[in-house]
Amino acid sequence: MAENKTDDVAEPAANWKPTAAAKSKATTFRWIALVLWIVAIAGEAVAIFWVLRQRVYVGEDGTLFRDPDTGLLEERGVTAQFPQWAFITLLVLLVVIAALSIIGSLLWKKANRLDPARKSDTVRFFVQNQLGAIIAIVAFLPLIILIFLNKDMDRGQKTTAGIVGIALAAIAAFIGIDFSPASVEQYTADQSAVIQLLGADEVVWVAGGSVYHVCDQVSDIQTGSEKLTGTTAEAIEAGKSRLTLKFASELRTCGLAVPENADEITEALRAIQDGQVDTLLPQPVWADPTDTPIVVEDAPAE
Repeated sequence: MAENKTDDVAEPAANWKPTAAAKSKATTFRWIALVLWIVAIAGEAVAIFWVLRQRVYVGEDGTLFRDPDTGLLEERGVTAQFPQWAFITLLVLLVVIAALSIIGSLLWKKANRLDPARKSDTVRFFVQNQLGAIIAIVAFLPLIILIFLNKDMDRGQKTTAGIVGIALAAIAAFIGIDFSPASVEQYTADQSAVIQLLGADEVVWVAGGSVYHVCDQVSDIQTGSEKLTGTTAEAIEAGKSRLTLKFASELRTCGLAVPENADEITEALRAIQDGQVDTLLPQPVWADPTDTPIVVEDAPAE
């Protein structure tokens, strides 16, 4: 890991940016997700405009009667029914729509981990992170309503199709929700902490972990897997979601200085990683000024 550098002055890591490879991968995931969602909505259209309109007539040799009020002839004894093949096709389409919606949502969430939105951009942040749930509602709600309004289905068909549709819609919407979305602000806070603690944007991780570390000697990464070193952006590209909150003990393990306010920094990072991105990230306080890895001046007041 980086050595202490007391004479270096660095520009603040004000804007975390994904690596070119991560951004490219995120774009690919998003395009695939969009295609899957378009196909899902197309399947909904097929179900609404073709399958639900299917009917067969029973008793077509009914008796003719004259309506005394209108003088018109009408055939009594003929009833319209929803055919069984159409009912089975409808159930299959519901499952296919759910599968496409869910796979698209999973890919979309992966893309958002690699290339997140800013939480300060409130509308975009919400739509980008919850688009999977929104698509699931769009792909199911009109179809479910029309199933219950269909006059040709018998009670058993309507109940079965309705319950299946509601259950699949709920599952697809739940999976589409991102309960802990990543943000540029969160990644920037982690990057800023790493630079101030180590003097450089350099962390370590292994394939099986979910976080990245500040020391390559800690037990958490002694798994036999290859230890990889790189920037925080490269760690995100590798699928590591955040900086470990056990950085203080890791610094001790590697024989590096630990700031006196390590607990305050930990709590601030925990809050930011939980979505409270307006939390102030404390500047590390060092007992010995010579332990300061890097000097970063406060920005001048505007």
